[in-house]
Amino acid sequence: MNTGELFEALGEIVKEKGIDKELIFSALESALTAAYKKNYGTTIKVLVNRDSGEIKIYLQKKAVEIVEDSTLEINIEDAKKINLRYQLDDVVDIEVAPKDFGRVAAQNVKQNVVQKIREAERQIIYKEYIEKENDIITGIIQKKEKQNVLIDLGKIETLLTPTEQMVHEEYNHGDRLKFYVVEVKWTPKGPNIVLSRTHPGLVKRLFEMEVPEIYDGVVEIKSISREAGSRTKIAVFSKDENVDATGACVGPKGVRVQRIVSELKGEKIDIVKWSKDPSEFIANALSPAKVVNVEIHEVEKSARVVVQDYQLSLAIGKEGQNARLAAKLTGWKIDIKSQSQVAPITDINE
Repeated sequence: MNTGELFEALGEIVKEKGIDKELIFSALESALTAAYKKNYGTTIKVLVNRDSGEIKIYLQKKAVEIVEDSTLEINIEDAKKINLRYQLDDVVDIEVAPKDFGRVAAQNVKQNVVQKIREAERQIIYKEYIEKENDIITGIIQKKEKQNVLIDLGKIETLLTPTEQMVHEEYNHGDRLKFYVVEVKWTPKGPNIVLSRTHPGLVKRLFEMEVPEIYDGVVEIKSISREAGSRTKIAVFSKDENVDATGACVGPKGVRVQRIVSELKGEKIDIVKWSKDPSEFIANALSPAKVVNVEIHEVEKSARVVVQDYQLSLAIGKEGQNARLAAKLTGWKIDIKSQSQVAPITDINE
């Protein structure tokens, strides 16, 4: 075995992969120990010099007065000739010249070390990405695999499943997109990263990145409701009366929210002011519709909302979307009526 070439190759791996040098040497020692044990048929210790790459092989035998099995035991007098410190029952290290243990054994050593390196590399990747859980990451679209989309994250590839894909969004090779890291799981094959383009957390993190007031804690995101690819409602609030929470999120000439809309491929975003008063919050949540009256029923946690007749369809929204998102945003059941629907009916005989 050319230890010089081996040492040089290991050094390149350490530099390229960012793997702990000690881990690789330990893996090499373990692999060589297993290989030489088969060759010598006894307990073996292998040490690799971390500086020179020199490999030393030791047979390990127990120091005894009377040797019954020479493969496992050594006479105490012979042990002391090696080193005076050895006492009875000590494990004695007997250095031997490395034997050529053959092509197959050498291949096994290589495979063992490569496997350890891969495991270490997977651990490094896992530790890196577990810190990005519940955060945003940029990936490059590689290709469609049936209904899944293969995403290149740089050090690892993962799949964007159909449930995490935005409706009507196209995923073309080479496109760079931002994804929400839902979960990072450790599997027998290494780290598995669950990405999403539909998670409300994507919108939340985009606003945190675009709006300094949110990042600094001046403006707080209270809740988000989202139908990905179509519409999102986000409720914001500021304890500082001098700060317009919705205005901060919209940005000068709408530039902040427009950047988020662009990243979400045109998804509509309603930014509404949160209020601890449920009547006010529900009225705000039904934006862009104008609300005439909100009647709260605390026990059922429901509300009856009245709007002008011409505002009814706007309040409900296409296929009920506006009302549905408002209910999810506020946590209240919302029943929307027009003024004519709640006006007292006059008896024609009166």
